[in-house]
Amino acid sequence: MMLSSDLEGAMPLCDFLAGDGFAETLDRYAASHGNADRRAAASFWSLYYFSALTIPYVVARRAEMTLPIALEEMTIAIGEDGLPRAFGLPHEGDWSEGSDLVDLITPLVDCHLSRAVALLKEKSGIAPKLAWNNAAVYIDYAFNTTDRSPSEGDDHWPSRPLFDCPLLANGNRNPFHGCLRHELEAGAVHCRRKVCCLRYMLPGIPGCGELCALPELRKQ
Repeated sequence: MMLSSDLEGAMPLCDFLAGDGFAETLDRYAASHGNADRRAAASFWSLYYFSALTIPYVVARRAEMTLPIALEEMTIAIGEDGLPRAFGLPHEGDWSEGSDLVDLITPLVDCHLSRAVALLKEKSGIAPKLAWNNAAVYIDYAFNTTDRSPSEGDDHWPSRPLFDCPLLANGNRNPFHGCLRHELEAGAVHCRRKVCCLRYMLPGIPGCGELCALPELRKQ
């Protein structure tokens, strides 16, 4: 993430996602993978989108800064490979007191993710539950990595409340509810997705190991 004024090749994010640019980018990206299934290509593309969006947002909030992530105010730059290269922001953000994960994520859902997920469905056909699960893994990673609370036994999972809570802080349905779960298997705790990201349908793309929603693909 950087300031839009410093981002070379920046275009308004809302115009890109809602217009023809996004659909054309997905077509080129699918073609670069041997004309792979378009849904699988779109899902994999969204992994880059959600990681570049959610990880900086969560890390900044942990440092008591709120980044301006309203979709209508942001820009995006696309790399030569067709993947999101960077997001542009209108300003550097504002100081914000810390809050728990559900409170922290609610504005991100309201101001950005809900619209982005809807546009992904409209332009690529991937199911919203798949897109939410793709975003969930990076929120989980960023929040757990920056956690400094005392360990709570063998299954210390700081982000658990987000995936156990049915409602967001504003009372709306929590789209992340149940997206991830922890399972004990062979004496080890594994984090597992609820919905597969379809990467197995893309030639040459490695699987996600134990995180995979499909048991038969976890060892590949």
